[in-house]
Amino acid sequence: MLELDYFVVGVFAKTVLAGNPLAVVMNSAALTSDRMQAIAREFNLSETTFVERRPTAIEHAEGVRVRIFTTQEELNFAGHPTLGTASVLRLEAPGTLRRDTVTLALNAGQVPVRFDAAGLYGEMTQPDAEFGAELDPVEVARLTGLSFEDLDSYAPSRVVSTGTAFAIVVLRSSEPLSRLNVNQREATEWLRQRGARWFYVLGPTGDPAPAWRARMQFYGGEDPATGSAAGCAIAHLVERGVVASDEQIHLRQGVEIGRPSDLFLSARSDSSRVTDVRVGGSTVLVAKGRLFLP
Repeated sequence: MLELDYFVVGVFAKTVLAGNPLAVVMNSAALTSDRMQAIAREFNLSETTFVERRPTAIEHAEGVRVRIFTTQEELNFAGHPTLGTASVLRLEAPGTLRRDTVTLALNAGQVPVRFDAAGLYGEMTQPDAEFGAELDPVEVARLTGLSFEDLDSYAPSRVVSTGTAFAIVVLRSSEPLSRLNVNQREATEWLRQRGARWFYVLGPTGDPAPAWRARMQFYGGEDPATGSAAGCAIAHLVERGVVASDEQIHLRQGVEIGRPSDLFLSARSDSSRVTDVRVGGSTVLVAKGRLFLP
């Protein structure tokens, strides 16, 4: 019988039963990819991560090896699994910490996560942004159940990747988010033909502080918080001049499904490139236990 410790955390939240839940399975080197996929289906969360421990010297040099699975597939990169897994490692395996940073070795490469003194708030630095083609606004509006007038013409919808490619849709305000209704059957193939996975839709709230709201509907459901897409979104906003270089904005997601999540985003514009894409938030421990596998 193989016994593996696991943790369930709420990512991008300060209180339990909020944010985006994540299962983190420790010491998983003995598992095959198929077994990891089956365990991810068992947890039935948007993502489950598997930590494969290596000698300390290797982890300090290359990062802690982590693999990310949805209920259907393995991902090269995802935001809330990165932040949540690094938070678990900081608390449960302090030897992985180098100064204030835990570095993960993901399929997409090394991703550092820096923590504040209390260790509750972490900020990941995502890969530099890669920009794809702009998307037809008429088709974007139709496939998302919105109107052409809802879309922001200063930041046209576009495919952006900081490890995973999303179709970033910027609205004139956050009000139309209540009407978002993605036609998943048509949108999936349409987006794949253009190099993106899902729509990530966001708009400003109009509050005095730089505040935004976002939603992402996928797999027939909705994501409480999408850190990878949020990185793409801030890169797009900075590249278009909607948000200033190095300015931090507060983005809230998951409100409509009762899982409010708070993400803090910034990016740096450097000539024709957008670098130093940062996505931060808090993580809270919800549960821990042990898997018993034959």
